[in-house]
Amino acid sequence: MKASDTPYSYIESEVFSTERLVSRPPRMGVHLNEHGADFVLRSPHASRVLVCLIDEDEEGNRSERRYELSRAPHFWQGHIPGVKAGQLYGYRVYGPWNPDSGQMSNPAKLLLDPYARAVSGTPRLSSALYGFRVDENYEPVDRYAMNDEDSLPFMPCGVLTEEKPREITHPYTRRRDTVIYEAHVKGFTKLRETVPEDERGTYKGFAHPSVISYLKDLGVTAVELLPIHAKMDEPFLTQRGLTNYWGYNTLAYFAPEPSYATEAAQRAGGAAVIDEVKAMVDAYHEAGLEIILDVVYNHTCEGKLDGTTVSWRGIDQSSYYMSDQHDPSHYLDTTGCGNSLDFRRQSVIKMTLDSLRYWVEEIGVDGFRFDLATTLGRNGETFDSHHPFYMALVTDPVLSSVKLINEPWDMGPMGWQTGNFPGPTCDWNDYFRDSVRDFWLGSAAAAHHGHFSKDMRDFATRLSGSADLFGLGRAPGGRGPIASINFVTAHDGFTLRDLVSYNGKHNEANLEENKDGTDVNRSWNHGVEGEASGDVEAARRRSMRNLLGTLILSAGTPMVVAGDEFGRTQGGNNNSYCQDNEISWVNWECEPWQEDVRETVRYLLDVRARHEVFRPEDFYTHAVLDDDEIAELAWFDAFGELMPDYCWFDPNYPVLQMLRSGFEYDDNDVLMVFNRSSQPQAVTLPQGRGADYRLVWDSAWERPRDSHEVYAPAARTRLETNSMRLFLAD
Repeated sequence: MKASDTPYSYIESEVFSTERLVSRPPRMGVHLNEHGADFVLRSPHASRVLVCLIDEDEEGNRSERRYELSRAPHFWQGHIPGVKAGQLYGYRVYGPWNPDSGQMSNPAKLLLDPYARAVSGTPRLSSALYGFRVDENYEPVDRYAMNDEDSLPFMPCGVLTEEKPREITHPYTRRRDTVIYEAHVKGFTKLRETVPEDERGTYKGFAHPSVISYLKDLGVTAVELLPIHAKMDEPFLTQRGLTNYWGYNTLAYFAPEPSYATEAAQRAGGAAVIDEVKAMVDAYHEAGLEIILDVVYNHTCEGKLDGTTVSWRGIDQSSYYMSDQHDPSHYLDTTGCGNSLDFRRQSVIKMTLDSLRYWVEEIGVDGFRFDLATTLGRNGETFDSHHPFYMALVTDPVLSSVKLINEPWDMGPMGWQTGNFPGPTCDWNDYFRDSVRDFWLGSAAAAHHGHFSKDMRDFATRLSGSADLFGLGRAPGGRGPIASINFVTAHDGFTLRDLVSYNGKHNEANLEENKDGTDVNRSWNHGVEGEASGDVEAARRRSMRNLLGTLILSAGTPMVVAGDEFGRTQGGNNNSYCQDNEISWVNWECEPWQEDVRETVRYLLDVRARHEVFRPEDFYTHAVLDDDEIAELAWFDAFGELMPDYCWFDPNYPVLQMLRSGFEYDDNDVLMVFNRSSQPQAVTLPQGRGADYRLVWDSAWERPRDSHEVYAPAARTRLETNSMRLFLAD
């Protein structure tokens, strides 16, 4: 049969028998051995399961050989002799068709193996991908009428690959020393001229020496990649001529996205794509850098009940998706994406843990960021901080040794759980993001419009590690400040430059009438929406330096978004998930002011790396340690006196001074001074232990300076409008 845009009906054909498994005990997925291949699929409600071996000629003509698996408790199994690496395959599952009870088995749908290590491409949108009959807009005509169109011509296949044990050397960077850089494999190098043209936008391009050298010089220790699991575009995006650029719509949890590989690797097949990913990881390890994957185990690409049937739904949706306990024909959607994987199910927990181990042990990655992680800890509508999945994760001998980061929210009931996940996992700290934006942008915007600001209590809490969120637990000090992944921006939302340039989102290119994306940005355009010049641009640059300086120098683990280190813009688009173009790609053509911002980031990260006092693993006690002369942490007002209580509650008090003792680390003391006022402020430095203060950085500077002024204890100085200073006590 030839690949076609015109669906045709599924036709029953000859079915061959399979042999007993060669390998014991059975392992989920497909595993090659010297005799052929063992196939194991979990589908407890199926009445019959066929393995389909797909052969394809150069013109795209496909032929299909079908083999019947044998039933075992909870799964189906069989051995096919003579099968070799590179073979394309899929499944057809027979069973109950009863949408009211949540059962939608349809053998006309070729199904992707959830354990496929490689995929041959991505699904092509067609009515044949739907289990029930749909109209020309892919809307249901009759949810009870089984669609007999064969999906084979429109489906990618799993690709059999050999297991290749190899030696992996993880950097295992200490969490206290970690600096994360969030990037997209394609968008980071698509416009980078130092990368050969045929490698731009690929795994190989991301591993190019010029890229790794850039990251090392900047001072980051780990790159957090937006999803590289194989993906599928949402049908509504395909109909609009757009794609899911970010990749938060997973098609396969073991297979890398093939479109990010070089054309040569794609032509060579699934094994070559995997090898390119492994080579990328190895190149980063050789440079001492870690690779963290953003992973989406909370939902799949099949979407809502009206969506496609490409894998899990056709295999046994009740074993994978969270349903309404009162009506199994409806999903309990806690992700806002149409479906949610049900982490009460053994099949879901096992698939997730198996996938994570595979990426660590065979691909070599160094950690994971869990998208909408609250769903992973749900027992239906409730969240359990001691959920079986998380207990398995943090006690697993492989997974507990890598970095585990939660996006600690979802769209379901009680969805916001920042600080409530178990150690040693870390959480994206949205409280830090919001507080720092409010302090530097909200205060300035409020003053600009004659309104009151917020007081400084929350800001001080975030500077010192967010003990209110991460200081609780059975162990003294809880999870510690390094459990807080501090960020001001992320892929989702405004870039740093747009945060200081736009009051509102500008998402018209997404073709949703600017209704998508958040309206709560905590941004400030400094009086002019969009592009500006002169004093407005100077004020914006200072605000960017304030935000970056606070991010890098606060207690916790900082995360910088690719391009923010030199002021990348998306033109005000705060939801660029569907923009696989210059809106989202990093533009490396920088103006002089952008080079200055990048040098500021490089300088501050170097200061952080050279001084342990910036990287505490425990929370400050405000006590004076034995043999020390000053408190671990102390707060001072503009007069250099301990901060009076009433000032903490004053929404318009402009100045805050934070003095950290370096005694415990045999390091310098650190003084950070903040002026959030729209006017310059006179400040008296605190006495400290009597040592002089060396001014090593001022956010009023366009670029770091080589010469540093020295101030005596209790000296008076003047902070510029909306600025911060960093002093080291010599």
